[in-house]
Amino acid sequence: MLSIIQAAGWPIWPLILCSVLALALIIERLVQLRAHKVMPPKTLEQAVEISRRGVPSEETVLKLENKGVLGPILASGLRCLQKNPEASDEDIRAHMEMAGRLAGRQLERYLTALGTIASAAPLLGLLGTVIGMIEIFAAQTAGTSQPAQLAYGISIALYNTAFGLIVAIPALMFWRYFRSLVDNMLLTMEVASEQFARHLSHLRT
Repeated sequence: MLSIIQAAGWPIWPLILCSVLALALIIERLVQLRAHKVMPPKTLEQAVEISRRGVPSEETVLKLENKGVLGPILASGLRCLQKNPEASDEDIRAHMEMAGRLAGRQLERYLTALGTIASAAPLLGLLGTVIGMIEIFAAQTAGTSQPAQLAYGISIALYNTAFGLIVAIPALMFWRYFRSLVDNMLLTMEVASEQFARHLSHLRT
């Protein structure tokens, strides 16, 4: 591996940095976007149960807030009623929508960085290719076109192109996977939030 890095020249170092960063982001998102961590089972059912007889105690609401990413969204509706028992349905929904936007931001964390790496890695590989070609043409212009120097320029070009694709392809695949996963989770949480908002509305009628 070290010999490949040496053969590829200095342009490969930004790609190595991108590969390490992409791997760290992928592992972090795989851990944080697990379904049971984002939406623990029966969170909605538990929120409905604790609010059947009205707004629950502060301790109960805090426990709900600690249930993944969905919990704080549902708890925001109860928080609204705690602050203002006469709050309208629109006020409750507005509080839950704000909490939902914050939750969406939390789920989408680092996805922009991963997408940037997927887009930039081929360009960095292309930069290494161009630098390798410059090495070749510089040797030709100087009249010192030795086989070893030509081989060095070609190795820089090919290794960087290949490594750029090796970094970009998995990064792009995981970015699309995470993007789809987050969209599905946001839709599920939106449906759950709407059901809970209707539940709170029915309690006050």
